[in-house]
Amino acid sequence: MKKVIQIENMHCQHCQMRIEKALNSIQGVNVRVDLKKKQAVVTLETDVPDSQLIHAIEEAGYSVSEISERKGIFR
Repeated sequence: MKKVIQIENMHCQHCQMRIEKALNSIQGVNVRVDLKKKQAVVTLETDVPDSQLIHAIEEAGYSVSEISERKGIFR
């Protein structure tokens, strides 16, 4: 399953790396953060609740504006 998370307050590569580190620390999560789009594309190998993803991002100092689930093949 893939989810797209819109992230607020992300301004630079340091922000991008902090978010990637925070989300990748969750077991079963693989993430790619796009600084320009201000979003993280999360691939879940196991069932991870949205609340856990949001908590990790907020602990890193950022805010989540939206989480959407993606079905099918996409980049």
